[in-house]
This record gives sequence, C-alpha cells and structure tokens, in this order.
Amino acid sequence: MTVAADLEMAPNKKAIKEEMTTGEESFLAFAFLFSTSFQMAAASPNSPVRIVVIGDKGTGKSSLIVAAATDSFPPNVPPVLPDTKLPFQFFPDGIPVTIVDTSSRPEDKGMVAEELKLADAVVLTYDCDRPETLERLSTYWLPELRLLEVKVPIIVAGCKLDLRDDNSPVVLEEVMAPIMHQFREIETCIECSALKQLQAQEVFYYAQKTVIHPTAPLFDQETQTLKPRCVRALKRIFILCDHDKDGALSEAELNAFQVKCFHAPLQPSEVDGVKRVVQEKLPEGVNEVGLTLTGFLFLHALFIEKGRLETTWTVLRKFGYNNDIRLADELLPPSLFKRAPDQSVELTDVAIEFLTGKYMLFDADGDNNLRPQEIEDLFSTAPESPWKEAPYEDAAEKTALGGLSSDSFLSLWSLMTLLEPARSVENLIYIGFQGDPSSAIRFTRKRLLDRKKKQCERKVVQCFVFGPNSAGKSALLNCFLGRPYADNTESTTDERYAVNVVDETKSAKKTLVMREIPEDGAQGIFSSKESLAACDIAVFVYDSSDESSWKRASELLVEVANHGEATGYEVPCLMVSAKDDIVSSQISIQESTRVTQDMGIEPPVSISSKLGDFNNLFCKIVTAAQHPHLSIPETEAGKSRRHYNRLINRSLLSVSIGAAAVVVGLAAYRVYAARKSASA
Repeated sequence: MTVAADLEMAPNKKAIKEEMTTGEESFLAFAFLFSTSFQMAAASPNSPVRIVVIGDKGTGKSSLIVAAATDSFPPNVPPVLPDTKLPFQFFPDGIPVTIVDTSSRPEDKGMVAEELKLADAVVLTYDCDRPETLERLSTYWLPELRLLEVKVPIIVAGCKLDLRDDNSPVVLEEVMAPIMHQFREIETCIECSALKQLQAQEVFYYAQKTVIHPTAPLFDQETQTLKPRCVRALKRIFILCDHDKDGALSEAELNAFQVKCFHAPLQPSEVDGVKRVVQEKLPEGVNEVGLTLTGFLFLHALFIEKGRLETTWTVLRKFGYNNDIRLADELLPPSLFKRAPDQSVELTDVAIEFLTGKYMLFDADGDNNLRPQEIEDLFSTAPESPWKEAPYEDAAEKTALGGLSSDSFLSLWSLMTLLEPARSVENLIYIGFQGDPSSAIRFTRKRLLDRKKKQCERKVVQCFVFGPNSAGKSALLNCFLGRPYADNTESTTDERYAVNVVDETKSAKKTLVMREIPEDGAQGIFSSKESLAACDIAVFVYDSSDESSWKRASELLVEVANHGEATGYEVPCLMVSAKDDIVSSQISIQESTRVTQDMGIEPPVSISSKLGDFNNLFCKIVTAAQHPHLSIPETEAGKSRRHYNRLINRSLLSVSIGAAAVVVGLAAYRVYAARKSASA
C-alpha cells in the first residue's frame, strides 16, 4: 500500500533516487531502465483492464473520468458517463483500459453491485473539501465492498483538491493511515483535481498498475516481507540461472538473466553497483563468486518496497508465472492432457530418469531414505508441497525414519500423474524439469483395446477396493503400505489411496494403486457412466466370518458387473475373503464358491491382515489386471444378452450362407443355360 501525492507519472522514481546512495542508483539503473520497456510481458493488449469508479454523489467521479480521458475539464458533465475506453497507447504499459462510471443513487445500488463483479480494480472517490465524504469511506463504502466480496485492488482518490483551503493543510499520509491499516485491500491513496488537471490520469495509472503488477501475491504488508510463494518462485528462477550450480550468480550468469528478462546486458559498473548495494545492506547476499540466493531475494524485496513491482513481475512472467505465481496456462494447455475416459496417464522413462536423479541429489547421505525435510527442500521451488494433503499425504510406504524410499518416491509421482497429470507435470517443472512437458507423460492404450488384445501394457495399475464397512479394506491398504496390523483400525468414510511397487515377476515391477471405496461411496460410482473407465481391476473384500458381509460384497460385485455391461467399461474382478484367522462362515464359503463360478471369475482369495498372510494377493491383482479378459464377471442378464447375440449372429450367418448358395446356384444355372443354347 502506498500514499501518492504530487508525483510524476512514474511517481516513486524521484523519491527513491533521493534516498539512494551512488551505488544504489547504479544498481537500480537496470531496473528502471529496462522494466518499463518490457511491461508488455506482463499482460497482453488483448487483456484490457476494467476500472469501476464509485463514491458519494458530488465527489467528482464523472469529472475525474473526463479529465483523465481528454486532458480537459468540461463545464457540463452528465450524472453518469457511458463506459470510457482509453486507447492502449494511453499508458506506457500498452494495455487498453475501460473506465466504468456509476450512479450514487440508492435505487441503483444493485446495478453498481453488478458492475463491481466485473471490475479488475475499483477507484473509490471522496471530496477533499467535504470531510463527511472521507468518513463515509470507512463507515459505508469499504465495508460495503467487503460485504459484496469484491476482491480486486482499491484506489482511493481524493477529488477536487483545488477547493481545499490552503490555510488548512492536510497531510494525506496522516489522514489515510488509520483507514489503510483497517482496510488492507486499499492499494494506493492519491489526491487530484480534474479542474487543474492535477494527477487525474495518475489515478487510473495506479489502478491499471495494481491489476497488471499486483502487490498482494508478492508482498506481505504487515510483516514487510516477501510472501512464501513469491520466495519459492524466485528461488526456482535463481537455481535455473545458476548454470554452474555453485550457489551464486556470477557476472556472466547475471548478464544472461538480465538479457532474458530485459533484453539488455548490465555494464561492469552496474554489476559492481548491484553487489555493493547488497553487500552494504546484507553481507551474506554476496560472496566471492557473485550474488547469492539471499542477495537475489533481497533485491526483489527492495524493488517492491520502492514501488517497482513491475521489475519483479517482469522476471516472474519471463519464467512462465501468472498472477497467482503459478505456471501460466499457456505452458500447460488442457489439450496436452486430453484423453479418452478409459486411458490413463503415466510417467515416461525421461521423467522417471529425471526424478531418479533428483532423488539421488536430495538424498544427500545416500541411505535410500528421503527424509521429510529433504522432501520439503525438493519442493521448495514449488508454490507448496503437493504431498502435504490428501490423497498423497498418507498414500505411500514410509521408512522407519518417516521418509520415502526411491520406490515410494516414484510411486507417489505415479499416483499424482494418474490422478492429476497436469499438476504432476507442473510440479516436475517447478523442481527443475526443463524438457518439453509432453515428453514427461504418456497415454496408455484404451482399456477396451486391452480386453480385445487380451493383454494390458500399463506400468501403473489402478485397483478399486469395494466392500462393506468393517470388512477389512482399510487394514488391507495399511498392510499394503507395510504398516503393522492394528485391531482398532476404523472404517474410513472417505476415499483413500495407497500406492506401492509390486514385483509381478523376477524382472518386472508394476506400480499398484489401490483406491478404497467406502460402502456409502459405492452409489456415487454407479451414478456416473464413466466411473469405471479408470478402473483396471476391482477387488471386493468381505469378512469371511460374517455372512452379511459376504452378502453385501456379492451385491456390490453384481452391481459393478451390471454397470460395466451397461456402459461398456467392464472390469476384471477378484473376491477377497478377509480375516481368515477367524472361523469362517460355512454359508459364506459355499455361496462365494458358487457365485464366483457362476460369474466366471476366480474363487475368493483368502487373506489375514492380522497374521500378515496375503496369499500373494497383490501379485494376483496385478496379474489379473494384465490379462483383463480372463476375470471379467458375467451376470445372468449379460449371459442372456450374449446368448441372444450369438443366436442373431448365427441366424445372420445362416442367411448369408443361404443367400450365397442361391447366388452360386443361379450363376451355375445361367452358365448351363448359356451352354445349352449355344449347342442348340
């Protein structure tokens, strides 16, 4: 937040230079000289800025707009102006601006609210000669904007400065400080006069600037520090520019950075000036090689404190960041991840090789255990660590020290690529992947084709785990992740994922993703046509000692089979008889054998999570998924349809054969008749 009064169009430049030492002037030369020329990188002329002007009646809203647009003061101004478009050449940023005037009448309040929803920035006016309009900012207008949930920058403009009594001087900073402290959404306060042509255009310059170069994503006004996400982005940029990885930007690296961002190199004296400024204020910001990360961050904090946000924003945008300090959509277009519902996304060998190298780099002691702090360090150049939240936080096997082995590390990346491929590629780029984003992922063959070819070539297999509450699903997933069995394992009411590597054969490893579906969540699966499209295999877990548990599991099996037959997304299925350490229900044993035989799938696999006896279940799951045609259940309705289709096909075949016989017979008769006629 800044208070501006009686300054130039580049209002802070003069004030800053008065505070600067010679070294600081030398340092800031490159920021001032080059950032203005390249503000076009911040936003395209195709992205106009919409500024809505609000305030009490008679505060000078319409006169301010006309004065800014025409460099003149009109004697007669209508109560509300039509939208005023400023040409893109109007300000040095080259961004077109539309200014929207509003009515102050109470009956037009709803119309004003609608305009505010479309605003990129708001100019809130008061009359410098009427103190009551200043008071109304904090008693009505600013609370009203909060009530309407207006989340855009606000510029407070004191109009009619020419009417203020010169004998009663007012210090704008003193007047506005309490209001700005209470309402942090205010970006800038400025006083102006439409009559005297004093800073009328600057009001909208500031408004435009707050949209193109917003403060909020970069800087915490209360702590006066860079925000964490900004620090992480600048750290990534620093690492990318530190080509020799020695922890400092040499003169050559600084120049390469300068040319990339501002299209012009630094002179040796300017480089020395930069180092001198940093060293005077922050000795650890410079070492014998050059500018350290600490110094690099200090420079950007200094830019922002001095009002030169465009410098930092130009740097961020040159490295692909948007206003949320995330990678811009142009770098990761949705078309890059477009696929059929029954195709999945996997990491390529290129991406796996990159990630393996990163693992070795951050596993400094080489103990195959990436500790939590080392994982934090890995993602310190991303906006946040993606694995601190569901479904990733608790999805992989941990080492005894709470870290990740290389297999678990790659498994988590495979899970993220499967569930959120765009986020996975985005984070690959954040941690240093510099190849073409499309080279990091591959699309698998459609599952329908896998069934036709009787072979699945996926490296990552997704298994849906169905079953009633208390059947043992959660315990199964815990044991899959190498966690000890606990008698008090509670049934989850939320979906949960577990991912690990399975040795299918001596030479091949597959990544198995197990998705636990709560009993109540099964209906959500059946309500969507494509819900089973992502499923490679479904497992149905039941408590072998509980007849009702088996009954519910078998119902779920039939529902999944019916849904697959109806939608065309049929999936192989396995039944799992859990809690084998308890005496099994005889009815469950008999019925499970009968049902699986009738539906044409393997008999139930008996396991005991408590005893750690899984009967090679996870390999069986992967194997069944790799040969999907062998384990697809068939319902009675499905059998009837298939039988009907066979009859139709046979009938069509008979008709075809009969028709062919008639054609052949007719042709033979014609030949016979022709020969007989010729001989006669």
